[in-house]
Amino acid sequence: MKKIFGFWRKKGNGSVSERPGDDNIPKHVAIIMDGNGRWARKLGLPRIVGHRNGMKAVKRATIAADELGISVLTLYAFSTENWKRPKEEVDFLMSLPQEFLALELEELIQKNVRVRMMGHTEELPEHTISAMEEAIERTKNNTGLILNFALNYGSHREITECVKDIAREVKEGKIQPEEITQDMITSGLLTGELPDPDLLIRTGGELRLSNFMLWQTAYSELWFTDLYWPEFGREQLFAAVLEYQRRTRRYGGLS
Repeated sequence: MKKIFGFWRKKGNGSVSERPGDDNIPKHVAIIMDGNGRWARKLGLPRIVGHRNGMKAVKRATIAADELGISVLTLYAFSTENWKRPKEEVDFLMSLPQEFLALELEELIQKNVRVRMMGHTEELPEHTISAMEEAIERTKNNTGLILNFALNYGSHREITECVKDIAREVKEGKIQPEEITQDMITSGLLTGELPDPDLLIRTGGELRLSNFMLWQTAYSELWFTDLYWPEFGREQLFAAVLEYQRRTRRYGGLS
């Protein structure tokens, strides 16, 4: 038996024994996709092989989320801190959106998936931005699952920029400081029109948020697994949602 935080599963690639019921499906699931490099190292492979296999896990998770009727799937693809990695690895990571969408965009369109991106585009290479813009444009009228890529995203920067915007409005006399509300901050974030995540999943065995959606996940249910991201698939998403359905969300109150 191999431990996955919150439940046990048998080794192997068999399907989960129980499919989540249709009631109480989380509307928004966010995933910190961690462990590509360690998965590759475990197998004696270059780190970039781990990132490429992580792309396959993105497809599996997207298909499973769509199957369950999840409305939004947000994937932490590249953080504002990931620029600290070796240039060769960063360049490869910046090529993955183009590679993934070249392979999968037509199927995403057929499945009525709408591609979205949140992050700070100033530092991104033109080819990365172009690939994302094409996917966003071609899927903008789709009405199914929103596949939201967090690319060059960092919550500290996001909140800081939101505060600056509000400060400008105060300076210009458009609002008074006492008129600032939580809803105003929420709507000023990069997730403005999206619901907050109901469920946050992190792979790779680490137990931290890593500057990911710190405001939005204030009351998210957290689910951690020691499996590396390239090992993640339908079974693991189903297990996380099943665990979510067993929990009682009290938001500081009583059940």
